Amino acid sequence: MADRLLLDAMLGKLATYLRMCGYDAAYALDRGVEADDRLLAIADGEDRVLLTRDRQLAAQATASLLLESRDVRDQLRELQTAGYDLTLAREPVRCGQCNGRLNAVDPDDPTPPSVPDPDAESVWKCRDCGQYFWRGSHWDDVRATLGEL
Repeated sequence: MADRLLLDAMLGKLATYLRMCGYDAAYALDRGVEADDRLLAIADGEDRVLLTRDRQLAAQATASLLLESRDVRDQLRELQTAGYDLTLAREPVRCGQCNGRLNAVDPDDPTPPSVPDPDAESVWKCRDCGQYFWRGSHWDDVRATLGEL
């Protein structure tokens, strides 16, 4: 299965799950794109599989997967049925917010007070937007959701 995906404007919640599974999941609205012709150009230009709920758009794309469901859990099931591996990455590699790459935070690096101490817990920082990530309750919630599929 392709690791490079482009999700249309209707699939924002799904993008976060895919990023946590290690997929390079670009999201249309992160780029300010909603027009079909622009989505198709990005998908082709970046060699991405277009994920969409729009039947006509899927038919026009070079590589696409049409999702029928509105509910994110059902969308995840559709992806799993299509052969996508939906297990959490051992270590986070993609930012859930912007899809940027993550770097491990060195225990000696300063972090904001809201972030766990990197000396006590593994912490990652997005190269692009600067957001911090660690395996907290959100990680556990996503693991539980994926485990129910």
